[in-house]
Amino acid sequence: MARALMLLLSFVILALSVVPPSLRPITAVPHKLEHMAIFLVWGIAFGLCYRINLVYQIMGALLFAGAIEIAQYWVPGRHARISDFVIDTIGACAGSLFARLLVGPLKSWFDRSF
Repeated sequence: MARALMLLLSFVILALSVVPPSLRPITAVPHKLEHMAIFLVWGIAFGLCYRINLVYQIMGALLFAGAIEIAQYWVPGRHARISDFVIDTIGACAGSLFARLLVGPLKSWFDRSF
């Protein structure tokens, strides 16, 4: 389930990042908060489906956020921004860390319950 969510979110993030600005949905939420929220959820899904060393998860989050920003170079009207990369990476890493902190207690609870 987490892997399907992570793949779906990866596709949604990529699609929203490379569409022309006129096709991008506009919300009342501040731009940076939009970035933080979707990458936080992506990071949680990533952390739940890839239970690897946290350093590797952080590297994966960095690579994904960087690839998304670099992809915008070739889209007319879109701009790759360092600030977006930083916000995206912080959100994804926070999500992965949250997933790691969540999985430990839940796993031990399930192990004791069943």
